[in-house]
Amino acid sequence: MHDDVKSPVRKIDTDEPEPTDGTALCLSGGGFRAMLFHVGVVWRLNDAGWLPKFDRVSSVSGGSITAGLLAARWSQLDFDEGGTGRRFKELVATPLDEFAQRKVDSPAILSGLALPGVSIGERVASTYRERLFGDATLQDLPDSPRFIINATNLETGSLVLFSKQAVSDWEVGSVPNPELRLAVAVAASSAFPPFLSPYVLDLSDSPWETQPGNVYTGPEFRRKLSLSDGGVYDNLGLETAWRRCHRIIASDAGGRLTVEGDPHDDWGRHMVRVLKVVDGQVRTLRRRQIQDALDRGDREGAYISIRSSLADSDVSDPLPVHDAVVQALAETPTRLTETPEPVRHGLVNWGYALCDGWLRARLDSTVKRGVLPYADTPLTGQPPLEAARP
Repeated sequence: MHDDVKSPVRKIDTDEPEPTDGTALCLSGGGFRAMLFHVGVVWRLNDAGWLPKFDRVSSVSGGSITAGLLAARWSQLDFDEGGTGRRFKELVATPLDEFAQRKVDSPAILSGLALPGVSIGERVASTYRERLFGDATLQDLPDSPRFIINATNLETGSLVLFSKQAVSDWEVGSVPNPELRLAVAVAASSAFPPFLSPYVLDLSDSPWETQPGNVYTGPEFRRKLSLSDGGVYDNLGLETAWRRCHRIIASDAGGRLTVEGDPHDDWGRHMVRVLKVVDGQVRTLRRRQIQDALDRGDREGAYISIRSSLADSDVSDPLPVHDAVVQALAETPTRLTETPEPVRHGLVNWGYALCDGWLRARLDSTVKRGVLPYADTPLTGQPPLEAARP
C-alpha cells in the first residue's frame, strides 16, 4: 500500500507526528471561484520561481481543475534558470480563463437526467476531456512534484487519492500505476453534491494490491467506487500533505456558512440547513488545523484565504486592494458555470495579490513585489456586481 494512505489524519490539532522535510501546495474546493483564485496564487508562485520547489500538490474539487491542468502541462512550461515557467500564462492561465466562460454543471445535469446510459459525472468528465485535458492519463503527470487529486469514497468515508503512482483508499487498497484518464480523476474530485455526485468509477478490471491495514478488500468495495467531491472529506486538500511536508502553503477559496435569521422548519429544507452546518464545521476544523499549527510553529508556510485581508500578511508594501472589491469576489457562487470577465480576472488578481503579500512577508523576503496579471482589472474601485449575486 502506498505510504500516503497507511492511516488517515485522525487528530487535527494536537500531537501530530513530526513531518518529514518537504514543501506542499494545497488547493481547496469552491467551483470556478476556487479554480480562478488558485490560478492567481500559482501564477504568483511561478513568477517568484517557487513552483519547482514543491514536493507535492494536493487538491480537491475546483482546486483539482487548476492542479490537473498544471500537472498535465508541467513538462511544457519551459522553466528558466530561476524556476519560472515561461509558458505558464499560455498553457495554464489562459485555457482556464477560457474554460470559466463555459457552462459546465447545468448542461451536464440536464443531459444526464434526460439521456440514458451516461451519468452526470461522466458528462462533466467528457467536458473536462474535450476542453482541458484531452486524452492525458495519470501516467502523464510529472514524477516531481507529486500531484495528488482527492475524492471522497462514499462507501468507506475515506479519501481516494489519484496520483501517477496509485489510485488508493487506505482501507480498501491501491491500484498501482493507473492508466486512468486525468479528466475522470478531476471529475470525481469535483463531483459536488447533490447534483454532480456520485461519480461511479469502474475499477473491476484493475489489479488491486492488498497490504496490512486494508480491511475492505472484497469485490463490493473494489469493483466500483462511489465517489463524491474531495471537499466533502477535506475541503483544503490538506490531509495528503500533512504527514509528509513541514512547509505547507494552503490556498483556500472555499465557501462559508451563511447566517439565516429564520431557518425553515419543514423537514426537507431543515435537513439541508443541518447538512450545511455540518459541512461548515468540517471546513472550520481544517482551517483551524493549519492556522493553529502555523501559529505554534509546528509547520512553516502560509494559509491564504480568499476571505482574509491582505493586511494579515503584514507585508510592508502590498499590492493595491480595496476590501469591498475583494470581499465581493469572495462571494462568487460555488458553481461550474459561465463567469463574467471582471469576476474571472478579479479572482485571479486577488489570488495573486494575497500570495504576493504572504510570500514576501513570511516565506521569501528576497522576492520583489509582483505585478497583477490583469492590469485592466484593478482590485480597487467598485466591486463587480456579478460577484455579489447570490
